[in-house]
Amino acid sequence: QVEESAINLWNWAVTKHTGSVVNDEQRAKLRFVACRLVCLCEGSDPPEGTIRRQILMCMKTGKGWIDIGKADLADGFLEIAMSSIEKLYAKLLKGSDGEADIHVHKADVEMNLFKVLSYQAESVLAQGDFQKAVMCVQRCKDMLMKLPKETCYLSILCYNFGVETYEWKRYEQSSFWLSQSYDIGKTDMKYSVGKEMQAKVLRLLATAYFEWDCNLYLEKALKAISLANQENLHPAGCFLKIKILLKSGASDEDINSAVAEFLHHEMSLDFCLNTAKLLLEHGRESVGFDFLKSVAEQFESSPDLGKITLLHIEFLLQNKRELLAKQKVEEIIIGHYTGKQLLPEALNQLHIILWDRAAEHYEAKSYSEALHWYNYSVSFYTPGQIDQNLAKLQRNMASCYLHLKQIDKAKEAVKEAKRCDPNSIFTKFSVYKIAVMEKDTDKAVETVIEMGKLAEKSSQHEDKLRVDENTGTNLLSLAAQIALENEQQVVAIKALEYLSEHLQDCQQLFAALKCLVRLMLSKVMAENEEKRGEDINSMLTYLTLAHKRLAGSFTEEEFTGDMRILDAHWFRKVAWNLAVQFRDYPEKMRDFFLLSFKLSQFCPSDKAVLIAQKTCLLMAAAVDLEMGRQQVTPSKQMELLTQALQHLQVCKEIWKVLKLTGDFAKDPTETLLLLYEFEARSKLNDPTLHDLMESVWEQPQIEVKTLEIIASLAMESPARYPVLCKKALKGALNLHRKQTVIDAEKFSKCLHSLINLSFPTGLTDLDACVLQEVWDYFEDALSVVSNTDAYPEMEILWLMTRAWNTGIFQYTVGKYKEAEQWCGLGMRFLNHLGSLKKSYE
Repeated sequence: QVEESAINLWNWAVTKHTGSVVNDEQRAKLRFVACRLVCLCEGSDPPEGTIRRQILMCMKTGKGWIDIGKADLADGFLEIAMSSIEKLYAKLLKGSDGEADIHVHKADVEMNLFKVLSYQAESVLAQGDFQKAVMCVQRCKDMLMKLPKETCYLSILCYNFGVETYEWKRYEQSSFWLSQSYDIGKTDMKYSVGKEMQAKVLRLLATAYFEWDCNLYLEKALKAISLANQENLHPAGCFLKIKILLKSGASDEDINSAVAEFLHHEMSLDFCLNTAKLLLEHGRESVGFDFLKSVAEQFESSPDLGKITLLHIEFLLQNKRELLAKQKVEEIIIGHYTGKQLLPEALNQLHIILWDRAAEHYEAKSYSEALHWYNYSVSFYTPGQIDQNLAKLQRNMASCYLHLKQIDKAKEAVKEAKRCDPNSIFTKFSVYKIAVMEKDTDKAVETVIEMGKLAEKSSQHEDKLRVDENTGTNLLSLAAQIALENEQQVVAIKALEYLSEHLQDCQQLFAALKCLVRLMLSKVMAENEEKRGEDINSMLTYLTLAHKRLAGSFTEEEFTGDMRILDAHWFRKVAWNLAVQFRDYPEKMRDFFLLSFKLSQFCPSDKAVLIAQKTCLLMAAAVDLEMGRQQVTPSKQMELLTQALQHLQVCKEIWKVLKLTGDFAKDPTETLLLLYEFEARSKLNDPTLHDLMESVWEQPQIEVKTLEIIASLAMESPARYPVLCKKALKGALNLHRKQTVIDAEKFSKCLHSLINLSFPTGLTDLDACVLQEVWDYFEDALSVVSNTDAYPEMEILWLMTRAWNTGIFQYTVGKYKEAEQWCGLGMRFLNHLGSLKKSYE
């Protein structure tokens, strides 16, 4: 049952593979299963039919594994097949009746034995066992006398081995197998592979020798290729023979003989041209050019004759025989107008040759000679013809004329280019170059603008050549360079501006922006004040673009993190310097400081960068506050004050970090942050202002000056915080008193402000408490006045007058006791007046 199922599986695999239901690998696996099952069912003495079936199945299973590249799985089945062949032979001999029967039985199994050996050879070679493969093939060779029909099969098998080992670059093994293939192929001409196949074997053998070691195996390579050409003359054989001769350094005479071998045979033009190229590339000019002449005669009536002439021109140019090449080109031009035109493909190739030669002269700065070759190309165009290649040609000629300072001819060439391709960015570039040379700044700027617009488009109209994505930026970059070389800054700036809008490469973009900043700064410094505003805005725009690109993601492998940091440092320092440079333009100064701060965020946060960030934000806040003090609308003032607060909040965070890096005892930042925040919040009527001041009153190290400024700000419109003002002034007054030597002038000003705040001029209804408070201030003043001669006389006069007038006011309302006290107080100040005393006594 198992054996029957296995045979059915085998037959099913065969039919399904034929119908392409299963692939080669699936069939190999199905055969493997079926064959293993059949082998397992074998008895101790199987009948002849079973053995024969097993031999067939094992051979085919092994071959199946070899064919799908799994030779190691084939070996076991091929060994079973070999063992089964021996069993079959023994069984047949056992049942034979005589010598005749033995020969019949031997012939019966030899065919299977031959196949198994050949399969084993394939398997072991695939596994890299060269020696074992040789042994298997040798046994097959020994059997050919009895199996002559297998000559062709074995010859091709050895050829395939030769191909495989050649591809593996095992040239020694390859040459062995190819020699075997050739030798086997000629053992029996009746069953030979044929002359064409023998020649093919010999050509590969010659190639193997040539690539193995041409110097060592030159004779063998030449012998093999000569035999191949004798067997069957083929272009590949002729070409290889010449190649080997050239490599060996053979004489021109020997090479001429090799060429003569196939000249009288019909070879294709392409083969002849390739042979001529081979000869000329190896410096065999005499043989090569003679051969080209013979080929030209042979193909005189061919429409492809132009190909020969083109090759002739190419090699004349390569060998520096330019005069002869020109003669050939002129012959073609004459033929073009006398009915002997080149085919379109050949004409295109000629244009390429002419342009390449012109380009070489252009690179060598031989502009007149370049024009000569471009003119040859122009000769093939008819007047009025519109062609984009003609436009390119005219642009190239215009470049030559510009170098020769022949402006009028350059203009004519550009005019022709515009006629053929008016919307080309290249044509615009040619117009631009002429404008720059003529110092026509307006025209140059206008053309740059047109180029910039064209660069924005990924392509021209559908009937135009597609513009490479880098073409626009490359041309704008070149335009800027040309303008700078010709000292036309305005034009260069415009070109760089458009360039910076389109550059994707960060390194190139930052280089362009750096150049722009330098150029624009130079321009601004040379301008009148009234013209500067727009250009300062431009520099802000450049730095903003730098910030935007630094903030973006980077895909260029060349643009490293270190490069990014270096560029960020450069731009932040420039922004800082520009802020300082334009301090007469507060709003611009603020914007530059803010940009410097933003750019510094791409730098490592070391101490220097943190100090710079802190200073930028402080300066920005200071400018906003200053602008808020000007005569602006309430809404604008609120906007400025809010911005200032935002800057201060960020600055405070940076200051916290910065204080951890060192000693900043003498740094005024803490005070400035306090004063700026107080001013902003007081003028915004911020409800958190009192909370802010609570922490201020608790500070032990607060300075007199700080308190005085707070007092002033508390009453500066639109702020009005008299309570805070008075508290600050009292604090300042206390600090004045604590000094070893009181600064009388500062003390007097502080006291003056405090009295004015507590006791406004013109106030009629005075509370007794207020009067007592003010009386104490006067007593303080009198105490200081009595102990120093430095108290300002005008302040003493002011105190005397205020006290006297208060007394008079009390008198008028019938408060005589209070009147006497205040007037008496005024009289006490009178005694301390200097030169003014007599006037008031």
